Amino acid sequence: MSEQAQGLAVEHAVIGYGRRQVVRDLSLPILQPGTLTALIGPNGAGKSTLLRGIAGLEKMSGSVRLQGEDLARLSVAERARRVTYMPQNLPPGLSLSVMESVVAALRVGRLSHQQCLDEAFSALQRIGITHLADQWLSSLSGGQRQLVSLAQLIARRPQVMLLDEPTSALDLNYQLKVMACVQSLVREHRLIAVVVLHDINLAARYADNLAVLRQGQLFASGAPQDILDTRLFAEVYGVEARIERCSRQTLQILVDEAMGGS
Repeated sequence: MSEQAQGLAVEHAVIGYGRRQVVRDLSLPILQPGTLTALIGPNGAGKSTLLRGIAGLEKMSGSVRLQGEDLARLSVAERARRVTYMPQNLPPGLSLSVMESVVAALRVGRLSHQQCLDEAFSALQRIGITHLADQWLSSLSGGQRQLVSLAQLIARRPQVMLLDEPTSALDLNYQLKVMACVQSLVREHRLIAVVVLHDINLAARYADNLAVLRQGQLFASGAPQDILDTRLFAEVYGVEARIERCSRQTLQILVDEAMGGS
């Protein structure tokens, strides 16, 4: 089976608002099952817009194919079953408990009520938030609601997970837990994950591949150790940076200063 037939292919994506193109003729390398790809780049590069386009939430020209099948030809329900999306900004808490909200996310499938309860509890357990199961969504902090949203997503066991800044409201402990959880799910179930991240050290630590966006186009892509260098940080972010390895041999990006004036 060809790479394209197995993975997620995004080709010639164009997304705009009025006359302004936010994503401009952007194609990604084939994203394979069992891999986590991080979209990185400065503010306004088009990362979140591209993610929404892949999810079918933005009008987009070009194509998105999963295992060779054009996702635009699927029903909304079938596309949502195969590709799940976690937004950057979560809606206000509903009048549901945490457990009820995760169970509700599972009801789009064909599971019995008991199976929904079991899968929901397993998802909460995997993220480490079973202690929140009976809490009302409206009582949670932004970070806690972010964790619940992730639980809703992983409980559905999609083929593709799209996560827009899933760690933005989390403390350091949960940032690591969430990224480790996503990474292990991807490996265990051969999922495809695409994650928008601003923390490049997190991206370098957990992603198999990076896709670096600049001004709506793909600037570079590949394994973190292959593409992260001083030139990339200068041209994409406008900063002087060093890429080093710590005592555990993980990549560490050290930013020294901004370039181009005070």
